[in-house]
Amino acid sequence: MAIGGNLGSNQAGANGHGAAHPRNRPRIGVALGGGVARGWAHIGVLRALKRYGIEADIVCGASVGALVGGIHLAGKLDALEHWVRNLNRLKIVGYLDLRLRQGGGLIGGDKLVAEMRRHIGDTRIEELPVPYVAITTDLVTGHEVWVQDGDLVEAMRASISLPGVFPPVMIDGRWMIDGALVNPVPVSACRALGAQMVIAVNLAGDILGKARKPGATVPTAAGFDLLKLIDEEMPESRTSSMVGALTRRIFRRDYEGPSLFGVMVSSLGIVTDRITRSRLAGEPPDVHIAPRLGHIGLTEFDRADDCIREGEAAVERALPDLHDALAVFATGPRENAHDPVRR
Repeated sequence: MAIGGNLGSNQAGANGHGAAHPRNRPRIGVALGGGVARGWAHIGVLRALKRYGIEADIVCGASVGALVGGIHLAGKLDALEHWVRNLNRLKIVGYLDLRLRQGGGLIGGDKLVAEMRRHIGDTRIEELPVPYVAITTDLVTGHEVWVQDGDLVEAMRASISLPGVFPPVMIDGRWMIDGALVNPVPVSACRALGAQMVIAVNLAGDILGKARKPGATVPTAAGFDLLKLIDEEMPESRTSSMVGALTRRIFRRDYEGPSLFGVMVSSLGIVTDRITRSRLAGEPPDVHIAPRLGHIGLTEFDRADDCIREGEAAVERALPDLHDALAVFATGPRENAHDPVRR
């Protein structure tokens, strides 16, 4: 049963930007936040929202939120879900095209781009059924940049370019990196594109779950020891040619502390978490969905089942807020459409 009646799909045309809305049905924007591997929770959120009759008229995403949101609008969410649910640590290693002798990032990302192309081809943002924005950051100026047209894969690739991990992406003569550095949960972009009701999906909201995994000896924000994984799961012949002394220094975790790679990823997570709090305080959504993901490491891409389940559960917990927000629009316009239902 839909919340506040079955809102259903916008059923937009090819450009998706001029569809009419039913009476008293708000124009809904969904802001999908960054969170590295925890981003698979967005799949569960989108599934659950659709189950309750809520589909986005506008989708804005930062980092992995841009990735999941873009693939969703391209009609390939099923394919993405199948792929991530079948990821294991050996497959993850297979996607790591290390490039230590080249600048810009430790991992080239070409294999990930090829996987995205395999599913969505050369789809352009203009061809998506509803307005879409991928948040990126200009590496030179630090400005927040909204990519609203052009090649979808290129836009998603730029938005997920974690500094030092993936190389920046050149778009319109500017080097772009991860959008979560400037706008981790892009509520403001949804508002600017005309959303009357904004649903924000914040992957950094689980404070209690972030401390430690049961039995862990070090904080687990970055997830598993990547080099140990390579040693254990790849043949010795491939390991010896693939991993040099510098690679070991970067990826191996000391007995009493995290690896250099773990420090980089966890530090970025801390920064984006603090930015998220500030931005959401100044630009509050109408409904705030916060999956409980603190027990899942930022690089544990093999835990899609857990993430998707937590995403669905977060929507269930947010049902009262969704009911309240939709009820406001059902009774007529609000005095200030940007005031949240609940703070």
